[in-house]
This record gives sequence, structure tokens and C-alpha cells, in this order.
Amino acid sequence: MTTHPDHDAGTARLLGGPVAKHAQLRDLLVDAVRGLRPGDAIPSERALMGTYDVSRSTVRTAIDALIAEGLLERAQGKGTFVARPRLGSRLHLASFTQDMARRGVRPTTRVVSVRVETPADDVARALGLAEGEQAWHLVRLRLADDTPMALEDGWYPQALLPGLDAHDLAGSLYDLLATRYGTVIDAAEQVVWADSADADRAALLAAPSGAPLMVFQRTSTAADTPVEHVVSAYRGDRYQLHMSLTRSMLD
Repeated sequence: MTTHPDHDAGTARLLGGPVAKHAQLRDLLVDAVRGLRPGDAIPSERALMGTYDVSRSTVRTAIDALIAEGLLERAQGKGTFVARPRLGSRLHLASFTQDMARRGVRPTTRVVSVRVETPADDVARALGLAEGEQAWHLVRLRLADDTPMALEDGWYPQALLPGLDAHDLAGSLYDLLATRYGTVIDAAEQVVWADSADADRAALLAAPSGAPLMVFQRTSTAADTPVEHVVSAYRGDRYQLHMSLTRSMLD
């Protein structure tokens, strides 16, 4: 136990010593969160300052640590709440719809925009398009149990997929490509990096500006023909990856 009651002041003062106060407070908040449900609010910063007789910076450092760990989430102007558990995924070739269904959650999609455009040079190269050749530019918001999970910004060759915008794009795009166009995605090259949400992406993902993102850039092929070049930005507080490593990969 890292606190002792201050009966006169009505506070629970943190102990001095080798363990920093923000680390002690973090541990206390972890214990408190275990008794709460996702979406429940924790006490305000001011309340925690009074309860534990610590500075605002100490409280914020402890809370920020738990936000980074995915245990808490901050809603601008509303407070700090117990976060929903991160959805885990193994690296494998599957659509978002298939992936979320495997996690036991209900996947839905909102089409933000779909139109024919001339892609940037790097996208055209990835798709093997000639100079000036156009492609479908499809932006979709992906949700899991009605919670925004990822924003997908994808490009698809127009000549290969005529009339794409006439179809329902709110389901599994990979299933649509297979059933309507006879195009089965069978391979992909993917890179992953960390980023932070700018104002536009944050608004669509219902996340604070600057929130951590896990970004996937994937170029997918069907029988060696490039079909898709997509950048998917996942909320870092909602999503995590699982990877199985072999000894040869560690050498």
C-alpha cells in the first residue's frame, strides 16, 4: 500500500521515497479502474489533486501514462474515462470486415467519399498505372460495435474495376472484388508506422487531435496485378497487433 490517510485534511497522501508520486498515483488508478466498466468516468484532475495532495502535473503524468497504456481515454471538455479494451489482430491478409468479425465485434462502414481522380505519382507507380491514368479514390470510416476504429484512404484502378461506385461499398470490399469482378486479392506488401491524428482525421475518428495512430500502407495484388493501394489509420487506443516470431526471424 503506497498511501496513508491524512485524517485532518481528509486526503490520502502519497509516500515520499524512491517511487515517484506520479508512479504511485498511476498504480492507485489502475486498482480503481479494475472496479469500473468501460465508459465510466474517473475523478477529475482537481478531485485527484485534493484527494492525494499532489500537483496537477503529477496527476496529468499518471493519467497520461494510463492513456498511453490504453486503460483510460480523455474526451475533450468532458473528462477522463475507462477505455474499452483494445481489439487485437494478427498480421494476416484479410479485409477489415473479416478481421473484426473474428474478434467477435460487429463491423460497419461509412463511405466518406468515392470518386475518380488522377492519383499522385507514388500511388500510380504502386498500382502500375500509366501517366495520367485514373483510379477510384475511396475513403471509408471503419467502425467496430459502432466505435470508430480506422480511416481508410484507398486507390483502385478504374479500368480494372469499372462502375465500382455503383456497388455497395459499406461491406467487405475484398468480397465485392471477388464476386463482382472475379478479382481475388491473394498477396500484399505492407508497412506500418506510428503517427498522430491531425484535426481532420481526429474528427472522423472521434478522437482528440494529436491522438496516437497506427498506420498501415498496403499494396495488394490479384494474380500479380496491383489492385489496391490503401493507407489505413487505426486509433492507437483501440487497436493492437499480435505477431508470432520464429527463431530465424530473431537472428
